[in-house]
Amino acid sequence: MALLRTAVSLEVLPPGADVYLVEERANPSTDYFVAPACAGQGRRVHRCRFDEMPPEASLAGAVVVFVRYIPPQWRRRVQAERGRLARVVFFMDDDVLDPVTWAGMPWRYRYKLYRQAARHRSWLQTQQAQLWVSTAWLQQKYADWSPLRVDPQPLPGTTGVCRVFYHGSASHQAEIRWLYPVMELVQQQDPRVVFEIIGGQDTYRLYRGLPRVTVVHPMKWPAYEAFLDQPGRHIGLAPLLELPFNRARSCTKFFDITRAGAAGIYAAAGACGGFVRPGIDGMVLPMRPNAWAEAILQLARDEPARQALAIAARERLQA
Repeated sequence: MALLRTAVSLEVLPPGADVYLVEERANPSTDYFVAPACAGQGRRVHRCRFDEMPPEASLAGAVVVFVRYIPPQWRRRVQAERGRLARVVFFMDDDVLDPVTWAGMPWRYRYKLYRQAARHRSWLQTQQAQLWVSTAWLQQKYADWSPLRVDPQPLPGTTGVCRVFYHGSASHQAEIRWLYPVMELVQQQDPRVVFEIIGGQDTYRLYRGLPRVTVVHPMKWPAYEAFLDQPGRHIGLAPLLELPFNRARSCTKFFDITRAGAAGIYAAAGACGGFVRPGIDGMVLPMRPNAWAEAILQLARDEPARQALAIAARERLQA
């Protein structure tokens, strides 16, 4: 797939400048539009969340690009340092500056757009900010601001993604919490690892701080059967803490993980630990977070080993 050519000329930003992209969190607006437009010509691009402030000295000759929203602390910093900044840019890929267009939106979202975008419009113009937009429609609407259009550029797909999953029910809240530091450590060391976990709002609130986590809503058994049969999972986890309710657990997690086509990592205590043949059709570990993190990283990097465990598990069940 050919890359689309951005309508923003690279010459509009100083070559070799530090560029600070101010974003609420990682988002498609930055990935598809802003980051590609700012890259190249020796520029160093820094992605900063709202609460991440660089040292004042580093802003001399730099470019600050606000992606959709303007947090108050960055507004104060830009206003104080404007004389030393090479450029200020505001990018939007929705009409976040005109409340008239928000009719029908939820009130909470409309308030966010006003508080973080629309009320800063006149301030941006007093700071002589460049306006970057994503469509010809926005470019025409804000023509009096002489906006520049940025066309999206497709990102290359992440190669070698490894999907790790834990499909515990509501009775596994202790294991869901136990896995958080394990997956945090794994993701810090291997950016290819993504994590899929089943849970409700409590699970979502717990895991939303990790960058590559999908929280799937609990489902009935027929829907879960179809969900398990979807391809693309590589490592299944079956932790089990030594709690009274867990003493009666069976080894169904072995069946689920094998059905998903994945290699399994199982707690040594409990039914799975006694059923799985370590190193043959699964890995069996004590409930030590570092041991689990190391095992996940090992399997994530060793595709033949993953496949060997998954194949042996499937053959065992078929036999």
